[in-house]
Parts: sequence; structure tokens; C-alpha cells
Amino acid sequence: MSQPQQLLWGTVVLSACAIIHVGFLSLMIEALEKIGKWVTQRSRFLRTAVVTGAAFAMIVGSHTIQVWLWAYVLIYMGAFDYLYDALYFSLVTYTTVGYGDVVLPIQFRVFGAFGGVTGILCFGISTAFLVSLISRLLPRSLD
Repeated sequence: MSQPQQLLWGTVVLSACAIIHVGFLSLMIEALEKIGKWVTQRSRFLRTAVVTGAAFAMIVGSHTIQVWLWAYVLIYMGAFDYLYDALYFSLVTYTTVGYGDVVLPIQFRVFGAFGGVTGILCFGISTAFLVSLISRLLPRSLD
């Protein structure tokens, strides 16, 4: 795969992941509003725990889908033969741990780096979302 192709396809998959993640967060807002109404008559602890836990679970689900997407795209493009290797590489790259024990063939390395960029961006959005949520819940829990 040429460098321009890697840049193009990396951008396409990163964009798909961004759409998935922002879509999950948008759906999450609606779901959290419904959950919030359901737990309004519960204790402060339970309200905070349920709403925060639900948000956390949905965020983990979004990140998991994105890691699997990267793995399948890497297999489809021929970078890996086995799902386990592609999934492991995708997870390690997406989380920016980057052990280096499984590496991409040279013709996919620029494309693979987009997996790390995707993880950084989506974890940043997730962190901002959770901080915003907790900053709204915490004062209410303390009142």
C-alpha cells in the first residue's frame, strides 16, 4: 500500500471511528437522561453510581467496537492473517501502549499509526464527557 493510500485509508477509518464514538456519546446523552429520570427517587449514591456506571459502560462499548473495526480492516487489507494478531495489535495501538511485540509490515505502518491517533482522540473525548458528567452529578450528590 502506497503512502498516499495509507493516509487516505487511515483518515477514512479514523473518521468512521469518530462518527461511531460521537454517535455513541449522542445516544448516551438520551439514555442517561432516561436513566436519570428513572433513578430520581433513589438515594444520591445510587443515582450517581447508576448514571456514571451506565456512561462508563457505553464508553467502553464504543471503544471496543472501534478496536474491532481496526482489527477487521487490518485483516481485510492483508496486514495480518489471524484475527488474534490483528485484534491484539489494534488494542495495543489504540490504547497507545505499543509493546512492539507485534508489528505491521512496512507497507502498513503509516496506516497503523492512525489507530493510535484514533485512540488518543476518542479517549480525550471520553474523558471530557465523563468529567462533564461527574461535574454535573457531584454537586447534586453533595446537596
